[in-house]
Amino acid sequence: MSTRKTAVITGANKGLGREIARRLGQKEYTVWLGCRDTERGDKAAAGLRAEGIDAHALQLDVTSDASVKEAALTFGKISPRLDVLVNNAGIFTGEWGPPSQTRLDDMRAIYEVNTFGPVRVTQAFLPFLVKSGQGRIVMMSSSLGSISNQLDTTSEDYGVNLLAYNSSKSALNMITVLFAKELAAHGIKVNAANPGYTATDLNQHQGRRTVAEGAEIAVRLATLGQGGPTAGFFHDGHASGPGSQHNW
Repeated sequence: MSTRKTAVITGANKGLGREIARRLGQKEYTVWLGCRDTERGDKAAAGLRAEGIDAHALQLDVTSDASVKEAALTFGKISPRLDVLVNNAGIFTGEWGPPSQTRLDDMRAIYEVNTFGPVRVTQAFLPFLVKSGQGRIVMMSSSLGSISNQLDTTSEDYGVNLLAYNSSKSALNMITVLFAKELAAHGIKVNAANPGYTATDLNQHQGRRTVAEGAEIAVRLATLGQGGPTAGFFHDGHASGPGSQHNW
């Protein structure tokens, strides 16, 4: 039986997800690229294998109970445990107007991926994380979900007054804390990673940071040692929440 650690990354056929998979693969993890589109997932996995990384595509639509359950079954047939889960899949769609003009259909679509998706995937893969005995869960969040930033007129986030996207990440931050509290007894650490304004398809590549820069904090949280933090919100090693009390 292989002793390599395993990682599942959602939304991993491109952008931050693929870069996180690459970086973990370079650290000798077997990486599973959770992708809604099987063809794109296979292409991304093949590209990583060409770099010498043990990469595999895993058909996974985070908005579908059936798809997520099937993905967990497929994974379980090959690996008895999961060491790292990175809930990276996220969307931003149809929301440039003020909160009073936000369409509820757009809000539901964003929440389905950004908020409900991580819960759905975490619950489905949790039995494998428990078997690891040292599981790590990373929730890809955003500083736009920070309530304090939204009230701080000096923050660069202050003027980004997006009802659906911002609140979906605020909810994800609370989800991170609640899972962390429950799963600490299983040796599982759960943290939120803020990649910063990274150039990806999500923002039409307008971000100031590269995917390598944006992926760094997720990789650090995915590979935490036993003394590492949990229930924290991190950006480039800076934390809010309990994680700020740890040296890592």
